[in-house]
Amino acid sequence: MKGPRLAPAWAAWLLMGALVAAMGCNRRAPGETPAAEPLIVREAGFATPESILHDPLTDIYYVSNINGSPTEEDDNGFISAVSPTGEVLNLKWADGATDSVTLHAPKGMTVVGDFLYVADINTIRRFDRQTGGPRGETRIPGVTFLNDLYATRDGSIYFTDTGLRAGAGGLEPSGTDGVYRLRADGGLDTLAIGEALGRPNGIVLVGDTVWVVSFGSGELYRVEGGQKVDAVKLPQGQLDGLVVANNEMYISSWEGSSILRGLPSGFTVVLEGVQAPADLGYDGFRHRLLVPLFNSNEIRIVPLAPF
Repeated sequence: MKGPRLAPAWAAWLLMGALVAAMGCNRRAPGETPAAEPLIVREAGFATPESILHDPLTDIYYVSNINGSPTEEDDNGFISAVSPTGEVLNLKWADGATDSVTLHAPKGMTVVGDFLYVADINTIRRFDRQTGGPRGETRIPGVTFLNDLYATRDGSIYFTDTGLRAGAGGLEPSGTDGVYRLRADGGLDTLAIGEALGRPNGIVLVGDTVWVVSFGSGELYRVEGGQKVDAVKLPQGQLDGLVVANNEMYISSWEGSSILRGLPSGFTVVLEGVQAPADLGYDGFRHRLLVPLFNSNEIRIVPLAPF
């Protein structure tokens, strides 16, 4: 890590309490993770589930399904609505196969105001967060693989471009790695670009600090001044999802088939045997981690240890 930037990084963690309070959480006492056996939802019709999001307004888990290639504009992706008990309320709550909806390969999601926002290859799409009806879109120039989204209360959407494209042997680097902000007024800010970002994937804000995990380099870092700073190499790589729960980060690792928990000072493996864990969600009402398993077409609802 870069020494001169260490103090600002840790100062950002002092702001975590406000974030946790907003989620209705308190500091957890030491304990095992998970706290109980996970609820597994399988053979429900999911097709390459990439992301899970708990919407506190509707108290529904939304699951984005790529349904094929993560780079192909085939308009067959869909979003499922699942209850906290694991019941699939509507498998195709928003369905690219219908005439009114365009969804190619939906990945990360976030909610703010009246809308559910969805990353879809090179476009951020908006849906009514209660009905699933399409409510517009924003095409992002120069990107190839939009991935995770994070909304702030002012309506800004922070997001990553993992910098991948289809190649002869599968996915290959496109060189478009980037971290961006779409402002509520529609303006687009480039926060950092370049292959040094290491295939940025999961993104979260702590206060005003932008944290990112990378699939290619296996790092957690902050984005500041147009570059990554305070980069930490995690014990397992191919990092995908990133959520904050109870003053700690939870990060999914494809390399380890695991979930890591901790702070920039150190991480430990808290859940193993989850193959291809993608973009994590968090249910702050029930203190649950939400894990989509990309290759096995299932989701896991994991109760975390009590506070």
